Amino acid sequence: MNNISAILGPTNTGKTFFAIKKMLKCNNGVIGFPLRLLARENYEYAKRIVGESKVALITGEEKIIPKAAKYFFCTVESIPKNYSFDYVGIDEIQLASDFERGYVFTDKLLNILGNKETVFMGSISAEKILKKIYPDIKILKKNRLSKLTYSGHKKISRINRKTAIIAFSSEEVYAIAELIRRQKGGAAIVM
Repeated sequence: MNNISAILGPTNTGKTFFAIKKMLKCNNGVIGFPLRLLARENYEYAKRIVGESKVALITGEEKIIPKAAKYFFCTVESIPKNYSFDYVGIDEIQLASDFERGYVFTDKLLNILGNKETVFMGSISAEKILKKIYPDIKILKKNRLSKLTYSGHKKISRINRKTAIIAFSSEEVYAIAELIRRQKGGAAIVM
């Protein structure tokens, strides 16, 4: 019997960490992420915990599948169809409502379940639709682990490491990232 649950809450609640810990207790599993960067980051974490030979990474750009791989970290679009997993996790499930990529998340929501356990992670906004599709779903709501603050406008040279900067056009995003690279040495872009 498949145990279907959801871990819902705002950003920085530990939803993904909790889901990965659950997966690593199973014989095998897959988690689909909305971004290649998240799949890669969590793949690296799992390698340190269970060993490189047991962990796979599949994104649009990378495919690392050791022969003994048991745990797969993928972009949602890259979840392999030819595998059967005891555990299936889909991160940021509320993206099923996204105009451009929502169909991929909706497909996974409806058509890929773990043999033993399925976990959807995401925003509280997904609760109603999840309950409608899976009336017996168990919902775990999590609170933010740290305080999210707005620090106002600052010069790029005065921002701290690990600061998120939000821009509202792709041109602005790339211009800010280039400025940070020149002044601070590096930046990650999430669109």
